[in-house]
Amino acid sequence: MSEETPSPHNWRPRRFMVIVGHPDDADFGPAGTASAWIDAGSEGWLVCCTSGDAGGEDPEANPLELAQAREDEQRRAARIVGYQGVTFLHQPDGNLVNDLSLREMLVRAIRTFKPDAVLAGDPEVVINRGGGINHTDHRAAAMAAVDAVYPAARNPMAFPWLQRQGLPAYRVRRLYLMWSNQPDVWIDVSATADRKIEALRAHESQLHDPEAVFTRVRDRMAEQGAAIGVAAAESYRLVVFDQDPAEPESAAGQPKAQ
Repeated sequence: MSEETPSPHNWRPRRFMVIVGHPDDADFGPAGTASAWIDAGSEGWLVCCTSGDAGGEDPEANPLELAQAREDEQRRAARIVGYQGVTFLHQPDGNLVNDLSLREMLVRAIRTFKPDAVLAGDPEVVINRGGGINHTDHRAAAMAAVDAVYPAARNPMAFPWLQRQGLPAYRVRRLYLMWSNQPDVWIDVSATADRKIEALRAHESQLHDPEAVFTRVRDRMAEQGAAIGVAAAESYRLVVFDQDPAEPESAAGQPKAQ
């Protein structure tokens, strides 16, 4: 990357989908971006592969009750961000696998909502920059999302029964990979940073020291904002599949699918 300060990334999808492993991942992840895009007129949809039924520290907790609580928390957070809706795929928390079944569910969701962009984790990240392990469910959800976007959702011969059910092949134009060790675009979320915090506040079952969590999240947004000279930002690794020549932003220098 050039030593010059990069410009904020200003392309905005008409419709976008966020695909994550657990309830709260989207709010720790791209909630600032999602809120900013929605405020500007985009329509967003959230897909959670699991319901977080193993996301607790009490071995005596009822996993079904925990899953229900976490779904309720995520729906509240989604309303704060402004998503049109949330889909829970009810896969096993802690045991998520990028298999044909999961990819079919994601392809069905993509072909139904028809997003221009999909936001998901970066499947190449095992060790986070600065230390820490990227959760196995994060990696599985990220890889499944990438595989669902390309090639499955756009291939009419993938899951042909979906075609017969009125869900023909659909081409997602862009992938934004969050939590990446190789970010190349930064989106200004200065105006929606507080909304990201409010969305996180909805996840009461997961926040044992909320203010400490919010401080870390704000510090991270500020650090990323400094990269583009704004108060707060979120960073992504961008993959461009289809670029409209009429769009003002050039695709030059952006990674493309082969």
